[in-house]
Amino acid sequence: MSIASDDPPIKPSLWRPLRTPVFRNLLAANVVSDIGAFMQVVGAAWLMLSLKAGPMYVALIQTASALPYVLLALPAGAVGDIVDRRKLILSTETWMFGVALILTIITISGRITPLLLLLLTFALSAGDAFETPTWRAVLPELVAKEDLPSASALNGIEFNFARAVGPALAGAVIAVWGVGRAFLLNTVSFVGVIVVVARWKRQHHKRTVPVETLSGATIAALRFVRFAPSVRAVILRSGVVMFFASGLLALLPSIARTVKNSPFGYGFLLGGFGLGAVLGALAMQSMRKRWSAEQMLTASTMLFGVTMMAAGDLRSLPMLVAVMLAGGAAWIVFLSLYNVAILNLSPDWVRARVAGVWMMVFQGAVAGGSATWGAVAARVDIHHALLWAGAGTLATVGLGVFIGSPDLAVDVTPWNDWRVPTFTTSTTIDPEDIGPVLVAVEYDVIPGRVSDFIAAMHRYERIRRRDGAYEWDIFRDSEKENCYFEIFLVRSWAEHLRQHSRSIRSDRALEERVQSCTRGKTRVRHLISAG
Repeated sequence: MSIASDDPPIKPSLWRPLRTPVFRNLLAANVVSDIGAFMQVVGAAWLMLSLKAGPMYVALIQTASALPYVLLALPAGAVGDIVDRRKLILSTETWMFGVALILTIITISGRITPLLLLLLTFALSAGDAFETPTWRAVLPELVAKEDLPSASALNGIEFNFARAVGPALAGAVIAVWGVGRAFLLNTVSFVGVIVVVARWKRQHHKRTVPVETLSGATIAALRFVRFAPSVRAVILRSGVVMFFASGLLALLPSIARTVKNSPFGYGFLLGGFGLGAVLGALAMQSMRKRWSAEQMLTASTMLFGVTMMAAGDLRSLPMLVAVMLAGGAAWIVFLSLYNVAILNLSPDWVRARVAGVWMMVFQGAVAGGSATWGAVAARVDIHHALLWAGAGTLATVGLGVFIGSPDLAVDVTPWNDWRVPTFTTSTTIDPEDIGPVLVAVEYDVIPGRVSDFIAAMHRYERIRRRDGAYEWDIFRDSEKENCYFEIFLVRSWAEHLRQHSRSIRSDRALEERVQSCTRGKTRVRHLISAG
C-alpha cells in the first residue's frame, strides 16, 4: 500500500541520479575505463588487420568479445545474487587489469599472433562477462526506482561518450606510438574503477532465508524466466534483433579499411557511432513524453536497419560518419529500452541472474551474428552482407506483432502475506536436506464461483512455478462439497522458505481474485517426504 503525500510529484530529470555520490563516482570512473576499453577494441581490430588477417578474423574479434557472455553470464548472474556484489565487481576488475597488462607486454615485445590476440581478447571479455550481470543488478541499489530510466540513460551516455572519444584517441595513439601504447592506456584505465569500488561502503542486507547454492540459483533463474512471460518476450526480441544488428560493428573495421587505410578512419567511424549514441540518449527524455516504448523501439530498430544498408553502399568517409551518427542514436535507444525493461521486470532476489540470462542470449546473438556476417562478407562481399543484415533488422520489427510489448508497470517490490511455516524436529538438519516438500492449500469455494476459481488458480500456477514449485495441480474433495485443494511440490524446505520471500506486489491482484471466490480461512499443510 502506498502512502499519499501532499508534496508535488518530482519531475523526472536526466541528471538527478548524479546527486547520489556513489553513482556519480562510479559513473566518472567508468568513463575513463570505457575510453580505455574502446581503445582496446580499436587496437585489437587494427592489430588483426596489421597481422594480415582477413575479414573473417577481424569479425572474430567481436565474436571473441561476445562469446564469454554466452558461456559465463548465467553462472555469473547466479553468483552475483549469492555473494557480496561489491567484492565480485572488485575481483573481476582486478582480473581484467591483469589480462590487459599481459596483452600489453606481449604486444610491445612483438610476440603477438592472431590466435593469441583472440585468446587474450576472450580472457579480457570473460572478466567483463562475469561482472556485467552484477553491475546491472546493482544499479537499482544506487538510485531510486523513479530515477532508474535516467540512470540507465546516463550509463548509456557515459558508455557512448567513451565510444566517441576512445576510438579517436586510439587512432592518434596507434598512429604515433603503436598499438602497444593504446593497450597500455587501457590497462591503466582500470585503476580508477578499482579504487572507487574498493572505497564503496555498500549497505548489507540481512538474509532471512537460507543462502542458495550455485546450481540451485541457476535452476531458479531459468525457472523464473520460463514462467515470466514479459521477461521472456524482452529476451527473445533483443536476441533476434542483435543477431542481425551485430553485422554493422563486426564489419566496421573492414569498411574503414576499404575507405581509408589508416587507424584514423576506423576511429572516426566508431567515434561517430558513439557520438550519435550520446545524442540519442540525450533525446530519449523528450521522446518518452511523446512516444510509447513500443513506438520508440520500432522507430529505432528501423533506423538502424536502414543505417546498415546505407553503410554497405557508401565509400565516402564523411558520409559514413554521418550514417554512423544515425546508427549510434538508434542503437542506444533500443539498447536502453531493453535494459530498463529487464531491470524493471526482475525482483531483486533474481535480478543479476535475469540480467545474466539476457546477456547470455544478447551476446550469444552478437557472437553468432558477427561470425555469420563475417563469413558472408568473406564468401560474397561486405556490401551484400550489410544489405542482408540490414533487411533482417528491418524484418524484426514484426516481432512486436507476435510477441507484444511487456507490461513495464509490474511492481516487483517484495510482498508476502503468507504465514512463515515452521518445522519441528528433535535434531538439527540442514534445510537443504529436508524434502521434497508437498504443500496442500485448502479452499472453501463459494457456490456458483467454481469456474472463476478454477480459472484464477490456473493463472496462479505460473506464479507458484515461477517462485519454486516443480509440480502443481488443483484437486476437488470427493466427500466435501465446494472443497478444493491446491497441491504443489518444492524440492527442499530451504527452497520453500525462499519461495515465501519471492512474492511480489503485482501478484497481489491475482491472489485477491482467488480469495474473492472463497469463503472462510484458507488452511495450509506442509508435508515432508518420509524418505
